[in-house]
Amino acid sequence: MISRRNLIAGLGAGTGSLLLSGCDRLGESPRFQSVLDLGEKLTYRVQRGLTDRTALAAEFSAADLSPVFRSNGNTMPRSLPYRQHLASNFRDWRLVIDGLVGNPLSLSLADLRRLPTRTQITRHDCVEGWSAIGKWHGVPLGMLLKQAQLSSQARYLVFHCADDFSGTNYYESIDLVDGFHAQTILAWGLNDQPLPVANGAPLRLRVERQLGYKHAKYVMRVEAVNSLRDFGQGRGGYWEDQINYEWYAGI
Repeated sequence: MISRRNLIAGLGAGTGSLLLSGCDRLGESPRFQSVLDLGEKLTYRVQRGLTDRTALAAEFSAADLSPVFRSNGNTMPRSLPYRQHLASNFRDWRLVIDGLVGNPLSLSLADLRRLPTRTQITRHDCVEGWSAIGKWHGVPLGMLLKQAQLSSQARYLVFHCADDFSGTNYYESIDLVDGFHAQTILAWGLNDQPLPVANGAPLRLRVERQLGYKHAKYVMRVEAVNSLRDFGQGRGGYWEDQINYEWYAGI
């Protein structure tokens, strides 16, 4: 005999299973995923519209520096070209800035260090759950973009990096508002010393008003593009594509 309580419990469990299976099918539907993507992009753009994109992140004094600035992500790229550059102290390494530019650049580390330097002491808030304050030295990215004669068709900057995850080279992107922000630099130094390998040597992107995953390490190339559709899943970065971060650069 089936009691009324068992019957109700069974019906509830069955209904829950149906709902979960229905959610699974919806999640696998490209059409439904596109609706979710549209909602995320709209929310992202509204959030951007409500915040001052040119506001400066807080800067600190030397007394506030963390005793140790931890590393995040990969601490040593596995690629042979990177190891060769490291062995020669990056003598032959070059930063390439190309894509939608009128004057493509190829700059050595010495070239970058000779350019006007911005130094800023800021707090790094890592998505891994820790924070540290460091003193960064580098070249304002906006200065390099002006030298490269950025095209009016360019809307995003894609950073191609030397480190890889599961055989895929790391990549990250920002829009031009972040690209020309006063505190966005390509850092070659940390705490009055050359940038350590574990922290991204020879060059690391610092976007001070973005979370830690927007601070690409081991930068090799900056590509100006009109759309992010040609990179991974089109969400603007390696981690965004891998685990479907809620916030990403809209297309």
